[in-house]
Order: sequence, then structure tokens, then C-alpha cells
Amino acid sequence: MIKRALLTAVVLSCLTAPAFADLQLAIKNGCTACHSVDNKIVGPAWKDVANKNRNDKGAYARLVAKVKAGGSGVWGPVAMPANSPRVSDADIKSLVKWILTLH
Repeated sequence: MIKRALLTAVVLSCLTAPAFADLQLAIKNGCTACHSVDNKIVGPAWKDVANKNRNDKGAYARLVAKVKAGGSGVWGPVAMPANSPRVSDADIKSLVKWILTLH
């Protein structure tokens, strides 16, 4: 019984570790000042971004470019500032990839 509980805990921690790691990356880069996973703050909730782009094959490239350059008009009048070069290209790509996996 204890072995089964331990195995379950290990498996669950492996499944949630990538999501937690990318949330930590978002926190590290200051993204959570304007965004959250579930709720609109200044910018849209990341789950809303994922849902809006769910079936769009060009979403990844477009969102990477948008995070780098900033912009406005898609989610309202408040502009998102450019995040590059302050946030590395590798971090931006990881964050966008993670956001698009949210449900």
C-alpha cells in the first residue's frame, strides 16, 4: 500500500513538474505582473490565449513574435510592451509552447 502511494506521488509529480517549471519561468520573467493562468489581469488569461488559438497552426510563430515585439488590439486597447531582448528568445519560445498546452 505504501509503495503504491509513493509510486502515485512520483508519477503525479512528474506529470505536473513541466507546468510548474514554466509557471516559474513566467514568474522569473515578470509575466505574472499582467497575466495569470486562469484570470485576466491587465492582459488575457493564458488559458484564454490557448483556447483562442487551439486550432491555429500558425499560432506558435505568431505568438512568439507578439511576445517579442509587443502589441495591442487583440485583447483590448492596453498594449503589451516588447519583451525582447529583456526576455531571452529561448524563454519566450518555452513560455508560448507552455501557454498553448493549457486547457
